[in-house]
Amino acid sequence: MGQAHRSLKTFAAALAAALVLSACRAPPPPRASPPAPAPRPYAEPQDSAPLPSAPHGAQPPRENHLSPATRSLVTQARTAIAHGDLDGASATLDRALRIEPGNPLLWIERGKLRLAENDAHQAEGCGRKALSLAAGDRAAQAQAGRVLVDALRAEGRNQEAAEIAAQPYMR
Repeated sequence: MGQAHRSLKTFAAALAAALVLSACRAPPPPRASPPAPAPRPYAEPQDSAPLPSAPHGAQPPRENHLSPATRSLVTQARTAIAHGDLDGASATLDRALRIEPGNPLLWIERGKLRLAENDAHQAEGCGRKALSLAAGDRAAQAQAGRVLVDALRAEGRNQEAAEIAAQPYMR
């Protein structure tokens, strides 16, 4: 057993030395990566026309749209109105406005709902808010103007309603 014990000790020492030596060796050199392609200079496509520019200080025309989520909520609100559920429609439009508070189309919908609720004062506020947000979008301006005109007339403020109705965006 003495000889076997000594052989086992020798083997263990040799194994330990081999492990230490393998741990101390230098790591392999990093692989060379292929060089990145040189950036190509930007060239304007030959067939592209220059972008139209608006006169200094003027806003280019734009068109507002509803996102798919708010479009769905507006559809739900209109269905609720058709079924006489004005409170449900109001809650649904409030959700849509939390998603897109700067969209004039939602304020127009809210103004129409307030008119249906016979709340001309709130409808006026919605119409004014929509009108302020609709700058550059003639269609949205006209819709907001109609809500505002209807609200002002419902409040008996016919002179102001006529002034709004005479604005260029209402034609």
